[in-house]
Amino acid sequence: MRSPLGRALGLGSARDGVHDWWLERVSAVALVPLIVWLTVSMVMHANDGYAQVISWLKMPVTTTLIALLLIALFHHTALGLQVVIEDYVHSRIKLPALVAVRLGCFAVAVAGLLAILKIAFGG
Repeated sequence: MRSPLGRALGLGSARDGVHDWWLERVSAVALVPLIVWLTVSMVMHANDGYAQVISWLKMPVTTTLIALLLIALFHHTALGLQVVIEDYVHSRIKLPALVAVRLGCFAVAVAGLLAILKIAFGG
């Protein structure tokens, strides 16, 4: 016979759910100032021409903040979609859906990072 604690160990939220929950909260907190900065910057540069926006994007601080925004945004997105899939998908498609979400978020984040780096260092 096993005690209720013995049966619960290693199952459900007793395993590693808290870690993902904390990562989602940390990424959300990181996104708040980054989104505010991006919104204010977009309003300030709304009437600028293409060349002015590109020169703004080439600034090291701008490039760094946009890169951080992309990383935090797509990490947060992947964690949130993972929770939705884990809670509401109860079939054989659950694992492929989790893999697809992770790979999709990673691919879009890498594409965004490559685009901003090409603007910053390329032509």
